Amino acid sequence: MKPKLNKDQRFQEQIVPEIELLYRIAWNLTRSSVDAEDLVQETLLKAYKALDRFDGKYPRAWLLTIMRNTNINKGRKKKPELLKDPDYTFETAEHADPENPESIVVDPLFDAELEMAFNKLSDQFKQVIDAVDLRGLSYAETAEKLDIPLGTVMSRLHRARNQIKKSLQDLEATTSGDE
Repeated sequence: MKPKLNKDQRFQEQIVPEIELLYRIAWNLTRSSVDAEDLVQETLLKAYKALDRFDGKYPRAWLLTIMRNTNINKGRKKKPELLKDPDYTFETAEHADPENPESIVVDPLFDAELEMAFNKLSDQFKQVIDAVDLRGLSYAETAEKLDIPLGTVMSRLHRARNQIKKSLQDLEATTSGDE
């Protein structure tokens, strides 16, 4: 039986090995080294504070979920939404639970599965998914960036999404069969 590690030891063992990956993903999200470093730092701080509540399973997926939520929240702060009905919005926000059981259990697992499915794609499909779905480029911008015809972008995107969907379905079928 493994001896129980303190918080700092757990952080060193489970979190520190993922920092390089976090930075690469943060840079892909922000396209700025300074913003990526800030996003990683904020992610690590939140992870350290919540480490006592973390069960130790799937640290990469857990960290990526923290990073995704942190990045989304940063985007919300930069682009404040104009409130048409403040009473309704604040009432709704009071009842929102960002740490609901579904987001704690499903999101990290789904993120890890999605990452695995993406990593199975060939480079030509990864490039198109990255450009259109992750960076938000239009099909025309993607075609120009990758120096391929517009129809090829659409075809590769369709095929790549189908491959990801199939990988996720196959994974779901194998995991639901284990129960």
